[in-house]
Amino acid sequence: MINAKNIHKSFGELEVLKGVDLKIKKGEIVSIVGPSGAGKTTLLQILGTLDKPNAGDVLVNDVDFSKLGEKQLAVFRNQHIGFIFQFHQLLPEFTALENVMIPALIARKDSAQTTQKAKELLKFLQLSDRMEHKPSELSGGEKQRVAVARALINDPGLILADEPSGSLDTKNKEELHRLLFDLRDRFGLTIVIVTHDKELAALSDRVIEMRDGQIIREN
Repeated sequence: MINAKNIHKSFGELEVLKGVDLKIKKGEIVSIVGPSGAGKTTLLQILGTLDKPNAGDVLVNDVDFSKLGEKQLAVFRNQHIGFIFQFHQLLPEFTALENVMIPALIARKDSAQTTQKAKELLKFLQLSDRMEHKPSELSGGEKQRVAVARALINDPGLILADEPSGSLDTKNKEELHRLLFDLRDRFGLTIVIVTHDKELAALSDRVIEMRDGQIIREN
């Protein structure tokens, strides 16, 4: 599913990634852990085509990112990768339903079909009665579930999650952790999670530990 080879990334003179090699199989849930500044989020952004390495290659489903232009990368990202962020990144002026629909509308999918699918996802995530609410009217757990639905709307094979439970209380955190595994089983997803949450990492199929821009341990 993912094959990253010798990934280097610097910001000015600061070397953030120092030759990272990473392989992730289809259907795995993998947590990337390590202290702040280890390079976890930078690596996740490169895997998600949100940033480019200074050197090295990234292949997802045998597609070599280095061979794609900016527009092609944007299309690939929209169609094949779903993102879940710590602080939801929902657009405040839109309802929960509209927020979920946005990636599909960007992909120019049929509006009526997209509306129906978004409603089905929100129903699956137990948000049927919150569809017309804006983010300011939702709890933290509800906002994160809307973000999960948005990540799923285009049927991606890969979900990248950056501290997905970092802003949630204990109850919502546990519910989100269970949800991620339910989604993997239901939709056949590959999920890569950057997290400081030891409980979430322990549930994963594999844990990759980073420090100072390098992978130092896998188990």
